[in-house]
Amino acid sequence: MSDFTKRELLRVMALTMGALALTQPAWSEDQPIKIGSSMALSGPLAGGGRQSQLALQMWVEDVNSRGGLLGRKVELVTYDDQGSPAQSPGIFSKLIDLDKADLLIAPYGTVPAAAVMPLVKERGRLLIGQIGYQINSKVHHDMWFNNSPWNDAESWVGGFFKLGETVGVKKVAFLAADQEFSQNILAGAKALAGKAGFETVYEQTYPPTTVDFSAMIRAIRAASPDMVFVASYPADSTAIIRAVNEIGVGSSVKLFGGGMVGLQYASVMQALGSQLNGVVNYHTYVPEKTMAFPGVKEFLDRYAEKAKAAKVETLGYYVAPFSYASGQILEQAVKATGSLDNAELAKYLRTNEVQTIVGPIRWGTDGEWSQPRVVMVQFRDVKDGDAEQFRQEGKQVIVYPDKYKTGDLVSPLSGAQGR
Repeated sequence: MSDFTKRELLRVMALTMGALALTQPAWSEDQPIKIGSSMALSGPLAGGGRQSQLALQMWVEDVNSRGGLLGRKVELVTYDDQGSPAQSPGIFSKLIDLDKADLLIAPYGTVPAAAVMPLVKERGRLLIGQIGYQINSKVHHDMWFNNSPWNDAESWVGGFFKLGETVGVKKVAFLAADQEFSQNILAGAKALAGKAGFETVYEQTYPPTTVDFSAMIRAIRAASPDMVFVASYPADSTAIIRAVNEIGVGSSVKLFGGGMVGLQYASVMQALGSQLNGVVNYHTYVPEKTMAFPGVKEFLDRYAEKAKAAKVETLGYYVAPFSYASGQILEQAVKATGSLDNAELAKYLRTNEVQTIVGPIRWGTDGEWSQPRVVMVQFRDVKDGDAEQFRQEGKQVIVYPDKYKTGDLVSPLSGAQGR
């Protein structure tokens, strides 16, 4: 090979290496920044837990493509807690002591997350929430920041009772699972009913193992309420809606639903199909024009493709955008402070608003949202056997609050069921 050819070869190699270097983030020689969490990747909460895991992985990919944090690569360290409060504290102890996690994101779900609060408070660790309710109401840790758009029971289901007042509700029936989350929501709902002057004509708490709700639905029908408030988990929600469609709750019922977990999931919505029509329930995000926050549609489009490959629910509206936002919260705090010091990060989040794909977030008491953003949606014109229809506007019409409203409530339930 001539000297000229050698020089040309070396020049091309140098240019190629330079181009490759420009396409790769220039990582610091320090160890990766470890973000630790536990997640329900199996067990009864796995449907939401796996969505959360995928969304957080997407954020890690995105932040690393932008150069990581503080010039260091970000690494997500998670373990399966099976949705169990018996598992999550031990996992977080391992994350802190053995894995040396720099930052922490709470487990998916209220119960496993509440179980780790005493530990993180004792260790003085920042904790970002992951779809949980009133997790900090007992511990009062000043370094907890929820990713979920509610704070108290009124912020979660208050809209349901406001709607009841607008349609002249006088009598209410309550049906709730005998689990901590549902009972907390029920307690708040009963207080709201009392404040509105509604008379309770039926109240039933059922064991989590209940599969047949026909007797309860018949009892509700016999009580002739104007409104039925339900606080249930996904399997219960499915069985209750089916029992309502089979037996009916009577023509007096103007409003049905409120606090039913599961009616936000594609698998449940597809299974129930037209049986959902008329039901009014809480939600965190639906693809209505009033909730078109910057970046959320692009995220959900990407998420749908990745979820299909991962065999995870492809809609992901209820969980995935908020889990991605958990990462964004940490990212903005770290970049603003130039630090991984948990106390410094907490101080920043207590006093600043952050921008996320679920909109701007500012925190108030106990690290809950100062301006809650839960919406009440009414299912309309839902057909059977089609999960993709829920990507359209008009299937989950926002009927409360006015800021996000995209349609008026159709009442009574019997009149709305055909729509």
